Amino acid sequence: MSDQGKQVAKVAALVAGGAVIGAGLGLLLAPQSGPETRRDISRYTKNTQLQATRWSGAIQSGVKSGVKEAMERGRAVYNLPREAKLPVETV
Repeated sequence: MSDQGKQVAKVAALVAGGAVIGAGLGLLLAPQSGPETRRDISRYTKNTQLQATRWSGAIQSGVKSGVKEAMERGRAVYNLPREAKLPVETV
């Protein structure tokens, strides 16, 4: 491994170690007990899941209506009479 690669690995290890130590201290010094924290996390994840489900339904509905409209417009253009071609200018 090159010297630059070793330096990058050291920095990454320090950052990861700092994150682990910070998370540990945060849990130790938290103002709530473990069961309260787990309950709050559980509620948050359930609410987030519900919101994501709602958003996905709205996005799916919008995509379906957009595709339907595009298909209708494409059919309308395709089904135009062949005689209705635009006039070609001659120079």
